[in-house]
Amino acid sequence: MPRVRELEVFRLVLPFGRRSESLLVKLTDQGGMTGWGEALSPDPKTWSRLEESLGALLIGTDWEHPDAVHSGDPAVDMACWDLWTRMRGVPLAEAIGGTRTSVMASVRLSPDPSLESLVVRVNQLVCAGYGHVTLDIRPGWDVEPVRAVRQAYPALTLAVDCGGAYSEDGQLIALDSYGIEVIERPFPVGDVYAHATLQDQVAASVAVEVRTTAELDDYLTLRAARVLLLRPSAFPSLSEVRRAHDRAAAAGWDIQCTGGQGAGLARAATVAVASLPGCTLPCDVTQPPRNNQIVTPIVGANAGVIAVPLTQPGLGHTIDEPRVRRLAKDSFRA
Repeated sequence: MPRVRELEVFRLVLPFGRRSESLLVKLTDQGGMTGWGEALSPDPKTWSRLEESLGALLIGTDWEHPDAVHSGDPAVDMACWDLWTRMRGVPLAEAIGGTRTSVMASVRLSPDPSLESLVVRVNQLVCAGYGHVTLDIRPGWDVEPVRAVRQAYPALTLAVDCGGAYSEDGQLIALDSYGIEVIERPFPVGDVYAHATLQDQVAASVAVEVRTTAELDDYLTLRAARVLLLRPSAFPSLSEVRRAHDRAAAAGWDIQCTGGQGAGLARAATVAVASLPGCTLPCDVTQPPRNNQIVTPIVGANAGVIAVPLTQPGLGHTIDEPRVRRLAKDSFRA
C-alpha cells in the first residue's frame, strides 16, 4: 500500500518548438520508490491549487489504488499510477488492460507553403516506414493538398485534422472523393449535430475528441462519429480514459490514441493506453521536437512502429531528473 512521504511539483518550459509548458509531479514513498506524472499546458490556477492542497491530500496517507486519491489532476493521477505499478513490478500498460507489445504509428504534417514541398515531406515519411499520415488542414488549405498527396500516393492511408476550424461541411464533403480514412475534429467541440450531419454524408469516419465520458455519450447517442481521438493527458484520470475506451469500443468505434507534446511522460502514458484492445488506429505520439523529452528511452516511432515497454514496471522509462531541474521554471516540495 503506497504511502507518500515527499512530493515535488515542477513547472517546465520546454526549450524547443513552441516553448510549451508542462507540469511534472514526482511522488516518493516511504521506501524511496518514485512515481512521475505530467500535465500539458496546465491551467494557471493548477499550480496554486496543487501547492495549497496536494500535500494534505497525499503526504502520509495510505491508499490502495490510484482511483482512491481523487485528485482530479492528470499529472497527480499519472504519478499515482506510476508509483503504484512500480511498487507491484507491473507495466502501466498491463495494469490498465493493454495487450499489445507494439503499436503502429501515425504522423501528422502541418500546412506547408507549397504543394511540392508537402509531397516531398510525405515522401520522406513513407520512406521512413509510416503508412498512415494525417494532414492538418484549414479553410483555404484543404482540397488541393489532399489531392496532391493522393495523386502522389494512391495507396497511402490518409487522414485530415481540421482542428475544429470549419463551420460548413461543403469542402469536407469534397474531400471524401479522395479516399480519406478519417476526418478529425471538423467542427467546434460540442457541436454534436454538425458532426452527425457530416457523418451521414461521407464515407470517411468522422473523429471527435472529448475530455469526459459524458461528452462522449452525447456523440454516441446521435451516432455523430465513428472514431474517438483519445488523448489521455486531457482526462482527469487514467480510469476515466479506460471508461471512454470501453464505451467507444462497445459502440463499434475505432480509437486512435494521440498526444505528441510534452516532456515524454504524457507520451509514455499515451502509448500505454494505445496498447488497449480497442485502440485500432495507429498511435500519434510522433510530433516533434523529440529533444523536449526528459525520459529514456525516448518515446517515439522506429520505422513506423512504437514499442510498448512491457519489460519495465510503471511507465517504463527512466527520468532524467537533473535535466528536469535545469528546465524547471518553478518548483515546490512538500
